[in-house]
Amino acid sequence: MSPLAKPLEALLRRFQSQRPLRGGSLLITLFGDAIAPRGGAVTLGSLIDLAHPFGLAERLVRTSVGRLAAEGWLAAARHGRRSEYHLTESGRKLFAEATRRIYGVNPSSWSAQWTLAVLLPGNRRNIRRELRWLGFGQLSSGVHAHPACTLEEARGWLATLGCANHCWLFKTATEGLAADRRLAAEGWNLTEIARRYRRFRDTFAPVEAAVRESDALLPQAAFIVRTLLIHEYRRIHLQDPLLPPALLPAQWVGTEAYELTARLYAAVFASAERFLTETGATITGALPPAGAEVHARFGGQHAGRQG
Repeated sequence: MSPLAKPLEALLRRFQSQRPLRGGSLLITLFGDAIAPRGGAVTLGSLIDLAHPFGLAERLVRTSVGRLAAEGWLAAARHGRRSEYHLTESGRKLFAEATRRIYGVNPSSWSAQWTLAVLLPGNRRNIRRELRWLGFGQLSSGVHAHPACTLEEARGWLATLGCANHCWLFKTATEGLAADRRLAAEGWNLTEIARRYRRFRDTFAPVEAAVRESDALLPQAAFIVRTLLIHEYRRIHLQDPLLPPALLPAQWVGTEAYELTARLYAAVFASAERFLTETGATITGALPPAGAEVHARFGGQHAGRQG
């Protein structure tokens, strides 16, 4: 028996035990991690095949894709009886920002300035969820803060979301480090984020050990590990403000989680790409090869490893 068999079974069991089983969330991971770098489009039939190893039924995939299209993430194209889904323009921009956050190197320095987003009075659209997704912490019902983005970046994000006219943006600084730490504690529940990172670490450390013990990785197993690794990591990491070390608790577990993710991603990347090549397709044929930018993820630890 492969050393990976039991850890992989446990990983799938943990994912499938979630109630409700959120197929759309996993499809977002699949598009962001695997499909977007390879053209951003995939036939519905091959998407169903890609989702099958995770226990997602065809009906759930169809329903989830339809919901993502209704929410503006995906658009459909038909060719006879076949359909293909691709990222919309706004979907591509949001995926690009999420990609930068998920796979980028964590900050090591800081300008000691905050970007504030103040919601306009009478705003009828609830954009708090979108602001959190972009890394803003909520200081009060109408005030959100980001530790790193520039005003230009924030304007671009809000324009992509169609929210440019829903809030004011300011660049500001507090009176010092102690106040910065209080602001960080107010805007984000670092205790809860740390708890989730520790659970993530304890879940994937045995998987990493098993992968290292394996003589060879089956492409499907590698694809499952890679996808669930990013799926679980992004759900925590996109809630992490990526604060500079000066504002974080000592020996921040988020750093350990990032390093584990980078190592395991590098170890399974090439085999997972083979499964994606064998299983995924567009209406016109095979998925195109991944662009060079995918090999720069996590600091390029898997650069040059082809699927």
